[in-house]
Amino acid sequence: MTGAVDRKRGASAESALLAGLLDEGLATLRIDLDSPQRQQLLDYLTLLGKWNAVYNLTAIRDPRQMMIQHILDSLSIVAHLALRPEGENRPLDVLDVGSGGGLPGIVLAIVQPAWQVVVNDIVQKKSAFQTQAKASLGLANLSVVNGRVESLQPGVEVPRPFDIIVSRAFAELVDFVELARNALAPDGRLWAMKGVRPDEEIARLPADVEVLQVIRLKVPALDAERHLVEIRIPSHR
Repeated sequence: MTGAVDRKRGASAESALLAGLLDEGLATLRIDLDSPQRQQLLDYLTLLGKWNAVYNLTAIRDPRQMMIQHILDSLSIVAHLALRPEGENRPLDVLDVGSGGGLPGIVLAIVQPAWQVVVNDIVQKKSAFQTQAKASLGLANLSVVNGRVESLQPGVEVPRPFDIIVSRAFAELVDFVELARNALAPDGRLWAMKGVRPDEEIARLPADVEVLQVIRLKVPALDAERHLVEIRIPSHR
């Protein structure tokens, strides 16, 4: 009986720690969420941890580090992706390539409920987790597509080309561009989440690709480099 009580207290303390870490991160990133969205992020982290114990979705297993290196890391790109030309306010179609455990796609779907987000992975167990997360979290704006990104055909597997295609630790930039470009809408953007600044990868990009900016991200509580690369394909119209 005493052991069960101690475990319950320990779980409550960990939940409070994670909630506090999330709140601090949201404040630092200046992201304003309502209580249901905040709870969805916490529930998503719990679900990811449970599935990870069996299916090995991520190498990170410590809940605090999962909050920092997965949730807060994904939240750090939201403000940059949300910037649109003045006067343009329409919802966006977003594709997360090689989404794995749903990062950053599921986080984006929670934080931006007006966006239509598709998470894509070639590994069936990862797509199965994404499908479970969609159901458990009640994410009507999230779709799951299993298979190779280069095989996605707008109007067939997905309704429309994408305004934003994002990847996180997916592939070298030249491969990301080559694999994802056919799913990109005219005037759409490719966004690649990287660790250290990928100058050598940028140098290897083809001539028809334009790197618009390389942003040094500030991920709360993370003492490591993170960068976000914005790419445009001028000929892709």
